[in-house]
Amino acid sequence: MKTIRLKQGKERSLQRRHPWIFESAIAKGGGDSGETVRVESHEGQFLAWAAFSPHSRIRARVWSFDEKQRIDASFFIAACAKSISARARFDVKSDGVRLVHGESDGLPGLIVDRYGDTLVAQFTSAGTERWKAVLADALLKETGLSKLYERSDANVRQLEGLEAATGWLRGGPAPGQPEPPLELTIHEHDWRLTLNIAEGHKTGFYLDQRDSRKRFADYVQRLNLRKVLNCFCYTGGFSVAALAGMRAAEQAGGQGGGVVTSIDSSGPALERARSHVLLNGFDMAQAQFMDADVNASLRQFLKDGVRFDAIVLDPPKFAPTAAHADRAARAYKDINRLALQLLEPGGVLFTFSCSGGISADLFHKIVASAGADAGVDGYITERLGGAPDHPMTLEFPEGEYLKGLVVMRKA
Repeated sequence: MKTIRLKQGKERSLQRRHPWIFESAIAKGGGDSGETVRVESHEGQFLAWAAFSPHSRIRARVWSFDEKQRIDASFFIAACAKSISARARFDVKSDGVRLVHGESDGLPGLIVDRYGDTLVAQFTSAGTERWKAVLADALLKETGLSKLYERSDANVRQLEGLEAATGWLRGGPAPGQPEPPLELTIHEHDWRLTLNIAEGHKTGFYLDQRDSRKRFADYVQRLNLRKVLNCFCYTGGFSVAALAGMRAAEQAGGQGGGVVTSIDSSGPALERARSHVLLNGFDMAQAQFMDADVNASLRQFLKDGVRFDAIVLDPPKFAPTAAHADRAARAYKDINRLALQLLEPGGVLFTFSCSGGISADLFHKIVASAGADAGVDGYITERLGGAPDHPMTLEFPEGEYLKGLVVMRKA
């Protein structure tokens, strides 16, 4: 077994059971890509078993802190079973579920989502790449499914020295037979939503916003919000939620006739968003779509005197790492300032950051600064995060990549 030895004092994070070992912490030793290595302190004390990555700044990712643990096929089979069984204890109102969430489930670099009868997996680390075949078989055995599509096309694979890989890993078409469907439909709460597992963002869909979409529908219904703006709408999950809230409010005696305006710069995403309105039986007269730049649109709304009762800001990742935080903070501040100015008094802003380089505390400060520049004060009525099947653990705070605030503008 190959060994890496850490520099003096660099063992503390591992003693706190943090799963990452950075290149700068290693005094000597190494291994092949994805190979399991023994990690020792400067004094030679055992710390962990980890997968080595010779190309990444995160030079090793921990499999186990137990010196007696054997890192073999049975280890990965058990880890997959444990992760999947945990989901039965989470409150997930969908047949689209995250079954494995990387480091939080003890499998760093592995993301697995289930969409009905199909699994979609991302292998983003050298370690999971090395054990891909074992992991694929274990996932199918534990779920009882037969189809697994690989979406290992995230940019992070380049940092690991790995090429992109996509396609059917298990359950693909037999010779002369048609390909299994790439277009899938899932149920989320009381809605139906579609995705393409070969083309959609991440593994095809943003499952992490499942519960936030339901909370938004609840706000729209309870406060009878009728002028809604969904920015960076992608395939319209929050737009469907808003329309559902409007319909529920009208059925409860509230005023009808609300309109949801959805903005995105992707034409194909907007087409799917339109299809979701129809799929869920909503009136297309209540849905407007803009193929446009969000920042420019917000400025034009402000210039034209347009105001909204509710706004969703769910932008793409502005800061993938802390090194990008300063530039990203300016971008987040700008769109939040404009959104707060566009809110009617008593209106509600659902604002998010999915940037790992922006902490929850920093995001709060950014939104507060945006409010000060906008001359707007508001109540923070809720803090939001990823759905429970995207867990953050005690030892791995970096798992809290998705941060959200619900801000109600003071009347």
